[in-house]
Parts: sequence; structure tokens; C-alpha cells
Amino acid sequence: MGAYILRRLLLMIPTIFGIMAISFAIVQFAPGGPVEQVISDLTNQGAGDRLSGGGDMLQNASGEGAYRGSQGLDPEFIAKLEKQFGFDKPPLERFFTMMWDYMRFDFGESFFRNTSVVDLIAEKMPVSISLGVWILIFSYAISIPLGIKKAVSDGSAFDVWTSGIIIIGYAVPSFLFGILLIVLFAGGSFLDWFPLRGIVSDNFDSLAWWQKPLDYMWHMTLPLITLLLSAFATTTLLTKNSFIDEIKKQYVTTARAKGLTEGQVLYGHVFRNAMLIIIAGFPGAFISAFFTGSLLIEYIFSLDGLGRLGYDSIVRRDYPIVFATLFIFSLMGLVVSLISDLIYTWVDPRIDFDRRDV
Repeated sequence: MGAYILRRLLLMIPTIFGIMAISFAIVQFAPGGPVEQVISDLTNQGAGDRLSGGGDMLQNASGEGAYRGSQGLDPEFIAKLEKQFGFDKPPLERFFTMMWDYMRFDFGESFFRNTSVVDLIAEKMPVSISLGVWILIFSYAISIPLGIKKAVSDGSAFDVWTSGIIIIGYAVPSFLFGILLIVLFAGGSFLDWFPLRGIVSDNFDSLAWWQKPLDYMWHMTLPLITLLLSAFATTTLLTKNSFIDEIKKQYVTTARAKGLTEGQVLYGHVFRNAMLIIIAGFPGAFISAFFTGSLLIEYIFSLDGLGRLGYDSIVRRDYPIVFATLFIFSLMGLVVSLISDLIYTWVDPRIDFDRRDV
């Protein structure tokens, strides 16, 4: 097992390198980079409004630049912008410099927020952790027992009507369901039971200790219900199908013939084998819950988390944040995938990764 873990750790290096290289190459062809973003702000709002306190960078506005919309700006000013953002260097040099810094976990500073990327991520992390942890807990706590029940009662009325609900939940985009919840319960056209933004109230610090968790859950109810809909549907169907496949196998028939109860057969034999596929889906669910799955939800409910930070950074072309979050979550995904494989061997000791080629 030690050799397998070492090989997987070594394999992470070219994997991360490839992910970052492809993303970096795509970004080079994307229009509207940081320099053009600043030029757009300058031409629309005025140089003094955009870069107040920028010193000699605000001088002259009489030349023409190479960027779209840079007419009327001093070429020397454009060159200073390029140097400020690091675009005065060749792409390969910028890429390898970035990767060298990332290997030392030095993610630099944001282009537009005047603070370090690490501080920004640390500031937004609690919101995403709140969403991710609760979604993982609720989705697995509800979906696995429900999936087992549906597998045991396959074809029954309970299975049919719950499948209908699950299919609807899977088909409806989570952001549309979130908008519906806002309209119905957050001061839209009907009821005003839940707050529309934030994970706590503005007066959270002045609340009594017993009121703080209630206030927190009051704010988190609608976002969690929205995210839980799609996660709940996927995990339930996956659990059901996995258990049905295992129940039909010969060893289950043999166990029943020996006189074991249905509970002993189901949880003593079937459960361990059926849960392997659920464990296999955990890394993707983990990363999705902490970042990609909550992106639109954070925007809809005005939650200032990592998903919203990443989206704003992509729109704004704040590349240090974009590449830093990509690097961090890619690394997290690879590490969690390795942990998932190790859990495989704990759940089913028959699996031996040392005998396989990575």
C-alpha cells in the first residue's frame, strides 16, 4: 500500500501541471484581459475614478494603444499597466514563474482587490464550508437510507412515488428552484419567512448565545434546501441501483438459505459491497459541494463564499484568484480521490491496489 500511495502522490505532479497548463493556454486566447478591464473602466469612468492614488500611472491621455478601447491613452501608461500585471513577460516565463510560486504555496495578490489571494480565500472559506459540510451530511444521511428502502421495496407504490419526486428534483436546475423558494418564502410575491442574503443577521454579534445557531440556520435553510435537491436525487438513485445489483447476486441467496434475517443479509453482507460505488462518488461530491455546486446558489442568495469569489474573478479577469482557486481545488480533488481509494481497502479488504498499475 505504501508503494501505491507514493505512486499516486508522484502522479499528482504531472496531473496538476497539465490542468494548469491547459487552463493557462486557454486564458491566453480569452478576450478582455486585466489590462483591457482597466482600460474599459478608464474610458467609461475616468482615470481618476479608477486608479486614484496610482501616482504617475494617471498621467497623459493623448496616445493610442494596442488594446481595444485604448484610444486616447498614453502608450507609456499601457506599458506600465502591462508591467503591473506581469504581461510584459513572455507567456511561458509567466507560466513557469506562477507554477514555481504555487509549488511553494505562494499565490500572490489579487489584481483588483489589493489583498493577498490566501487572505481572500480564507475570508470566503467559512461560507463555502458551511454549505459544503451541511450538504454532504444531509444528502448522505437522507439519500442512503432512502436508497436502501427503495431497493428493498423495488416496484412498490413507495418506490414509484418517491422516484417521481426524485426525477423532478434531478430535472429542475437548482438555481431555478432557489429562485422559486425566494419568490415563495423570502419576501417575493407570497411569504416573507426567511432572509434573502447572508449567512447571519447584521446584529449577530449582539444576539444571545442560544439565538446565534437559530439565526444561522434561519439564514441557511433556503440555500441548503436548494442545494440538497440535486445532491439528494443523485445519491439516492445511485444507492438504490447499487443495492439492487448486489441483492440479485448469488451470495445473497446463499446467506438467506443459511437462515439469516433480512437485516443481517442487508447490513452484514450487501451494505459493504454496495457502498463501494457510493464511496467512489464521494470525491466529486466533496469538491462540488465546496465550490462548483454552490456557485450560482451563492449569487442567488447573496452568500459571499468561494463560488462567488471564483465567478467574480473570472468575470473580472482577476487571474491570480482564478488560477489559485483552480490549483487549490484540483489539488484537493486529487488528495480526496486518494483518500477515497484508501477507504475502498478499509471497506473491502479484498481490494489490493498494490497489485495494480497506476
